[in-house]
Amino acid sequence: MSVQPHRPQPRSYAADDPETALKYAIRHIEGDRVQIVEGVITLMSPSWDHESAADSIRSQIETTVRKLGCVTGSGDLDLPGTPNWYIPDIAVVPKELAKGADALLPDQTLLVVEVTSSSNGDTDRVVKRRRYAEFGAPLYLLVDRQERSCTLFSEPGRLGYTHTDGPHPFGTAIHLPTPFDLDLDTSDF
Repeated sequence: MSVQPHRPQPRSYAADDPETALKYAIRHIEGDRVQIVEGVITLMSPSWDHESAADSIRSQIETTVRKLGCVTGSGDLDLPGTPNWYIPDIAVVPKELAKGADALLPDQTLLVVEVTSSSNGDTDRVVKRRRYAEFGAPLYLLVDRQERSCTLFSEPGRLGYTHTDGPHPFGTAIHLPTPFDLDLDTSDF
């Protein structure tokens, strides 16, 4: 895990650097949260059913997250050197990194959670799983509402996650390993 907050170049960019220009532009769209997935700008507008699943996870991990000195949120994750700027449904990050950070890197998280929607399921299942592993997110929990299953990916590497726990049907407890060491109830997803 990186120890310093990642701070993208905040106010200026070189006109000949499309990655920085694109990431600068999306952070300055008033009133909307947008992410970039493989160069495609996507407006974030989750449904209440989607938010319900994320809220269930937040409430179950909240006590452990506080004990670890961390916070949960859906803050920006930058993937430098790529046309990607993600807004995860949930990320658990150390509190000291979250303070004052515009964006963090995936390897600065302890856990990233994505809850699929019918419009983005393949993005969460394939693209984000590959990129989160490539950028060192230690744990990636995929809550697949279309398949009604959960999968926990761990042990990230440049070619993907080397350990997969699942898919498990909703209703099956998913064990979140160290540093969480808790069983996640998936029956409300």
